[in-house]
This record gives sequence, structure tokens and C-alpha cells, in this order.
Amino acid sequence: MSNRNAVEIRLRRNKIHWAGSEAATRGDSVGRLYSLTSIFRIGYIRSVQSVFEIIAEPNRRAILSLLITSQQSVGEIERQLRMPQPTVSKHLRVLRDAGVVEATVDAQRRLYRLKPEPLQEIDAWLTPFRRLWSAHVDALERYLDRMDEPPQTKTRKKTRSKK
Repeated sequence: MSNRNAVEIRLRRNKIHWAGSEAATRGDSVGRLYSLTSIFRIGYIRSVQSVFEIIAEPNRRAILSLLITSQQSVGEIERQLRMPQPTVSKHLRVLRDAGVVEATVDAQRRLYRLKPEPLQEIDAWLTPFRRLWSAHVDALERYLDRMDEPPQTKTRKKTRSKK
């Protein structure tokens, strides 16, 4: 089956007209509009996932947290996170395709390890926020230090009023 036929079948299943459909050949602008959006939806969106989109999923973040300390096999990740093996494999495939993890083959199993380079995009984005947080945390620390100090009692001189 050619790639074009596979796209046609997928579009028919989703009830979307493409440029070769009868709606488009009649000159129907709706057919052309859907044609562009379906091409965009099928080809482009799947290939343009940023690191932010990849780590937005909580299970993937949990897997990345495990891989920070050491490389792990699918079975080890499965046991530690109490996730079914197909789910772990699916998330590892997404992480591997994004370049966030890499796999090495060790006899009968694959060992996954974290690749920090793609996460630098997030680090760069967070840099201005760190400066802001740092200033606020420093101010909070100074405030808490002042609260820990014993209160200073000020003594006033009593003045007598003249009569």
C-alpha cells in the first residue's frame, strides 16, 4: 500500500476530505481547507514535540526521575513505578525518540539512561525565573532571620508633665 493510500484511508476514517476527494474536485473550499489541516495534523504535529510537551506527562517525569540516579532496565522501571510493562515501553519510546534517553543493549535487556542535553532547553527557559526566585528566597531568608532574633525592648524615659 502506498503512502498516499494510507493517508486516504486514515482521512476517510476520520471523515476528513483531502485535496483528491470529490468535495475538493467540485471546487468546494471546505475540502481544500480540511486538506491543509489534515496534512498539518498528520505529518507536522507528530514530529514537532518540544521537550516541554514530552515531560508534561507525569509518568514520563517519573521515569526521568528514576533515570537521574542510574541507568535502568524496563523491568526495573516497571517495578519501581508499579506501571504495566507496555505503558513503560510506550513512554520510553517517546523519550527515546525525543532524544531525552538512550538505550544500550545488555544481553537480553535494554538499559535506559538519561541524556541531559535536550533538557538544556528547559534549563535555558528557567534561567530568568531562577534569578527572580533567588531574590525572593533571599528576602524570605532575611525576614525569617529577623523573626528568630529576640525582640529588642526599647525603654522610654518617662517624662513628667509640667503642671
